[in-house]
Amino acid sequence: MTGIKAAGQKKLMLFSGRTHPELAEQVAEQLGIQVVPTKFQDFANGEMYVRYLESARGSDAFVLQSHSGAINESIMEQLIMVDALKRASAKRITVITPFLGYARQDKKHLGREPITARLMTDLFATAGADRLMAIDLHTDQIQGFFDGPVDHLFALPLLADYIKDKVAGAEATVVSPDAGRVRTADRWADRLGLPLAIIHKRRDPEVANQVKVHEVVGEVEGRTCILVDDMIDTAGTIVKAADALFEQGASSVIAAATHGVLSGPAAERLQNSRISEVVITNSLPIPKERDFEKLTQLSIAPLLARAINEVFSDGSVTSLFEG
Repeated sequence: MTGIKAAGQKKLMLFSGRTHPELAEQVAEQLGIQVVPTKFQDFANGEMYVRYLESARGSDAFVLQSHSGAINESIMEQLIMVDALKRASAKRITVITPFLGYARQDKKHLGREPITARLMTDLFATAGADRLMAIDLHTDQIQGFFDGPVDHLFALPLLADYIKDKVAGAEATVVSPDAGRVRTADRWADRLGLPLAIIHKRRDPEVANQVKVHEVVGEVEGRTCILVDDMIDTAGTIVKAADALFEQGASSVIAAATHGVLSGPAAERLQNSRISEVVITNSLPIPKERDFEKLTQLSIAPLLARAINEVFSDGSVTSLFEG
């Protein structure tokens, strides 16, 4: 069965791009449906073609795509999927981006820069999206960029409950790797009932993705430190933050983040670091070449399935998922 019908014959249908079909299948299993069969084709010049093999007329359509790998292609594919659904007369189209690409550029730091997070939401609106759903956006203000409902879900309960079992009985501290993540770390500290520490850092203006860690503010000596962030990209920030914690006497360090981008040298850096475990969700697929022994991946499929059910039944997403 590819769809669920509710009162009044409203029909839920789940569509998946090609970036992370495993996650879509997990979500479909939670919902008790199947992902709608779709024909994808790539032309010789790189253009993409999408056609759904079932009618979507009048459906409540959910289009799931993780923005990873060839990120520009994955975004374009999802835009094309939304356009196809709009022209197929879907009643409502919800775009699900567990990890929203280009979200880090959410404001101008220098003159003549783009605000790509706003561009992304504008593109989906133009394609025909009625609603957006994402997990742990880089900043909360992105919700205001889309002129329509935005379901901002949080992976904190999933990650924190796992970490809580790991550090049970130990003296532990939640650590923010920089000032920009303090609010996220504060939520973690509240949920786990642990003290909070902050690492003050300064980015190297001459080298992209490079940071200089300066000092640790908070009690970390002899404690298990839980480094928390929304994403791990090249892992430079996390590894240097862990080094700073060990210099201040931390007994062990666990890193936790929602999105495992793991670009370039990230897997090697993390595996060779003194971090004991890296905990992420499966919001993004992890290719075999980026997997490593210390990595633990938790599934967000139940979270997405519950959110989809609430949207479909006109329930309250906020009451279930607010971090």
